[in-house]
Amino acid sequence: MTESSALDPEDRKIVTLARSARARNGVPEGAAVRDDTGRTYVAGSVRLASLRLSALRTAVAMAVASGAASLEAAAVVSDAESVPAEDLAAVADLGGAGTPVLLASPDGTVRATLTAP
Repeated sequence: MTESSALDPEDRKIVTLARSARARNGVPEGAAVRDDTGRTYVAGSVRLASLRLSALRTAVAMAVASGAASLEAAAVVSDAESVPAEDLAAVADLGGAGTPVLLASPDGTVRATLTAP
């Protein structure tokens, strides 16, 4: 586990944004990604009858739709113990292999730092 205060300030910011999205929207997970220019994109999970997206895939889609060329990092706040392979693949599609993905608990404690495949 990593104390959030020990994180780089930019990584702490995306964890905080992901936490806020989760709480504000009352969804099971929140996510935030940071592009190569420092812009951030924040999302919660989407659960509609015709559309289901994880928070991380939604945040990546928002970055792409906004013209982001690459990602520097991503964060997911969730009760889940891991990040699904499909979510990591979406990060890799835009950020490339090795892009860090922070997995944090709802209180903001980073439980793991994963990398996109």
